[in-house]
Amino acid sequence: MSEPRSVIIHGHFYQPPRENPWLDEVEAEPSARPFHDWNQRIEAECYRTVAAARLLDGEGRIVRVMNALEYMSFNFGPTLLEWMERKAPDTYARILAADRESERRLGHGNAIAQPYHHAILPLGSWRDKRTEARWGIADFRRRFGREPVGMWLPETAVDDETLDVLAAEGIQFTILAPYQVEGAPDDGSPVRYVTRGGRTIVIFPYDGRMSHDVAFGAVLRNGVAWLERLLAIPATGTSPRLITVATDGETYGHHQKFAEMALAFVLDVLERTPTARVENGASWLARYGAEELATVQLVEPSAWSCAHGVGRWSRDCGCHMREGTQQSWRAPLREAIDELARGLGEVYERESAGVFAEPWEVRDAFGGVVGASPDAIEAFAAAASGGSDVQRALALLELARGGLRIFTSCAWFFDDIAGIEAVQVLRYAARALELAGSDSARLEHAFLDTLERAISNDPGEGTGRDVFLRRARPPAVPALRLAASVGAACAIAPDDPRSIASAPAIAIARDGDHVRVTERRIGRVTSTVVAVTRDGTSDVHGAARADGDGAATTVALDEMTESQRDAIRDGLRRALLETTLPAELRTRVASGEVTLAAAIGVALRDEFRSLERQSGALDTVRSHALLDLLHTLGAGVPFDAQTAFAEAFEPGSDSRERRAALSGLAHRLGFVVPEPTASE
Repeated sequence: MSEPRSVIIHGHFYQPPRENPWLDEVEAEPSARPFHDWNQRIEAECYRTVAAARLLDGEGRIVRVMNALEYMSFNFGPTLLEWMERKAPDTYARILAADRESERRLGHGNAIAQPYHHAILPLGSWRDKRTEARWGIADFRRRFGREPVGMWLPETAVDDETLDVLAAEGIQFTILAPYQVEGAPDDGSPVRYVTRGGRTIVIFPYDGRMSHDVAFGAVLRNGVAWLERLLAIPATGTSPRLITVATDGETYGHHQKFAEMALAFVLDVLERTPTARVENGASWLARYGAEELATVQLVEPSAWSCAHGVGRWSRDCGCHMREGTQQSWRAPLREAIDELARGLGEVYERESAGVFAEPWEVRDAFGGVVGASPDAIEAFAAAASGGSDVQRALALLELARGGLRIFTSCAWFFDDIAGIEAVQVLRYAARALELAGSDSARLEHAFLDTLERAISNDPGEGTGRDVFLRRARPPAVPALRLAASVGAACAIAPDDPRSIASAPAIAIARDGDHVRVTERRIGRVTSTVVAVTRDGTSDVHGAARADGDGAATTVALDEMTESQRDAIRDGLRRALLETTLPAELRTRVASGEVTLAAAIGVALRDEFRSLERQSGALDTVRSHALLDLLHTLGAGVPFDAQTAFAEAFEPGSDSRERRAALSGLAHRLGFVVPEPTASE
């Protein structure tokens, strides 16, 4: 009698990193609305639902809640887990628990590791390949409490050297697309690959057709049909037929709504089917071993999401998301990043003399704490430097991190250098350049020269140089920007805890008009004096000057850090509500009859109509205050209010005094304001 058929369903869970490089905090992303940011949105739509998937009866009632990760092979990007540990602790705990439960059931946990940053390893140096693998393994060990057996490669991008590095670090297997190997049997069995360095690693080729249909087809709309398809594949001889399905984990619930329920249904039935065995790559290898597996050749370099090797991350290979776009910007962006990384590496190696005995070994070992708390990072820096110069050691370690995360693959995957993923990598570059000390100006000059050749698809964005200078490099010293934000927030909303809110990489202390900002990852402390001004009602500015420095940084409300900006806006809103919105409208807002934005629109319309009826001198203070209140909501000008103002403002016939009184309102409402004539 043949053994049960083995089924491995693997989910690669990953999101591009989104943290502000100076704060290690994700700021609001409007494109993710109604959620704060894309991490939060996808956690709600996918990670949370996969870890608590609903199994329903025939009437749509919940039979039980299943943690699907207990039954599927999975990997999570380390940078994503770093975010989840802080922002989605319940889901994070379910991920770790799923691995423990699968280890109890199968003897081998479902989780496998991933290189720390989502870099295309075939395009990297051997040293960076090794560091990324070691960081991924160390982070996995710290989180899951065991050694990883397998490792997922970003975009399954592979070459011989990459697999040699994995094997040298003790990784026993990886998962690749079927077209990335030559000579694999057609029964779904894993295969052996022997590197040119003489090391052996096992490859699980996933079923290409079924994986494609799960990710992009209609398979997940009908769990019964998917189950029948999985069970219909006949076994061969006395050996079990293995089928491996691999997709982005975000397929389940984000890309395809409610798909996590189809996944849970299939896993639940398979687990109770005598002729099937739901397992993972480690448990399969433990049962059958690798000695009898077929030996294959590698198609290199190759990846699962590019038909041109790894061209998608280095040139205009033809792979794209939107028709009508060109990707000629990819090559100069890759060149600029490669050049910058080499320069940063030289700075790191030179400046590490006298701080670290073995700089590159220290960089590799840093992976054990890179995603941990600032206290753990500081303790590592003290040990690595022998306690001689901890602050310098911290700055060097952060520089080393910067030289790796600038290779995050998402910058090249999409269609434009001005996209949010590419801008994020450019922000990483800006942070790394800041840490390069006296070499910063030289490295930035070369970086910008190369970026000049990267042309955006949007003429308004210009070149990569323009994007970097306008959207990636901060307009002010980040520590001073934060201090100015804190000072302004404390002046406007002193009782709001967000006014003095810190971030994972930042600690803040305040004493009167003095603000002390500690950048915890590099040990730098900036003491500042802050002054706050208000031009009008909502135009709040904070000016910060570092102690002993004559230069001051002035930050307007819209440029402030998110926590402090929100505190200021809420403080202004509370103050403005009592003085600007009529009592009747406040009552309607409180009862939920109308939204605050709608009520302000009504009040503005009525105020503009009253201006139309007035003659002589006009008092527009209330109108400006209502617009200030609307501004605190981040809302646009209501259509009807704008129309009412148009009827009140007649530039050709109004008196000079009336035009002068209304011109400020006209400008804020988006109207053209004619210049005074010579006779006036």
